[in-house]
Amino acid sequence: MGTIGVGIIGAGLGGWAALGHVPALGALPDYELRAISTTRRESADAAAREFGVPASFDDHEALIAHPDVDLVVVAVKVTHHHRLVSDALRAGKAVYSEWPLGVGLEQAADLAERARAARVRTVIGLQARFAPAVRHARDLVADGYVGKVLGTTLVGSGVAWVGETDRAHAYIFDRTAGASTLAVPAMHALDALNFVLGDFDEVSAGLVRGRTEVRITDEGVTLPVTAPDQVSVTGTLHGAAASVFYRGAYSRGDNLRWEINGTDGDLVLTAPGINGNLQVADLRLEGGRGADGTVAPIRIPDRYFAAVPRELTGPAHNVAQLYAALAADLRTGTDTVPGFDHALDRHRLLSAIEEASRPRTARTPAARG
Repeated sequence: MGTIGVGIIGAGLGGWAALGHVPALGALPDYELRAISTTRRESADAAAREFGVPASFDDHEALIAHPDVDLVVVAVKVTHHHRLVSDALRAGKAVYSEWPLGVGLEQAADLAERARAARVRTVIGLQARFAPAVRHARDLVADGYVGKVLGTTLVGSGVAWVGETDRAHAYIFDRTAGASTLAVPAMHALDALNFVLGDFDEVSAGLVRGRTEVRITDEGVTLPVTAPDQVSVTGTLHGAAASVFYRGAYSRGDNLRWEINGTDGDLVLTAPGINGNLQVADLRLEGGRGADGTVAPIRIPDRYFAAVPRELTGPAHNVAQLYAALAADLRTGTDTVPGFDHALDRHRLLSAIEEASRPRTARTPAARG
């Protein structure tokens, strides 16, 4: 397998692609970033100069058609995913789409079907499962470290859904835009939880719109909030109890704590500071079992870091782990990196959570005669 040529749609300076994808690709020998596109020529050219990329476009179709681009990365607002991903699939290019795949289950199902028809490799950006701490926790559970899993609790903070924002990010407070607290931080965390412990047998949920308005700082106006910012999901995982809560903003206390409790031991994953987004957090793994009276740090073996340079830290690390796993899949014919069919499955879970949260009309018992 030769070097994989990558083109990123939405690679402007200061965006997620610049924080996550560009450093990740630069750290891996299997990839070369060969093209970027934004909606404006000035921003595309500026990013190309900053990143040392040979080709820049203000037209995503030109990037997709570029002969040196093997893998198209879509890293823009969710509302644009369906059109851009569809265009890349139509061109027969492999596609890496950021999560969520689309706005709602219908768009996700359509894109998954288009990908199957195109017979190209697809990737969904659910990188939390590639975090070394998460992968080691999964192996420890499988090896019996905690014994029989009795239950798991996960509490996290989405951070971004606070009382003010700028116009560029106002869309995350709109329930029709597909980037709510549930759709983004909570679903990233739930994918990691299911990766470690298995899928839900059943779910119940409560979605609460705690903040009803948000101030747009660069315009001096206030807008209504329509997307829930407090997410509560409970259910069972192969008989074990599961409870997940995500707040849209952050806490002055702990912003990420995930416990896995079993008959023989416990595992705890935490992150420092206010970053409660599991997919990009610097995770710490602790555990205790048997006669241990408390948990203690667990060293993550070097093999979990072998594919990615240790010095690559921050948001790009887990993205690089995903890219490295994709390169290994392409070399060996394995299938460890989730694609659009998995994304559709996650959208079905998201839809089930939304459905479970809808209030049921109370029924009054019929009067007895």
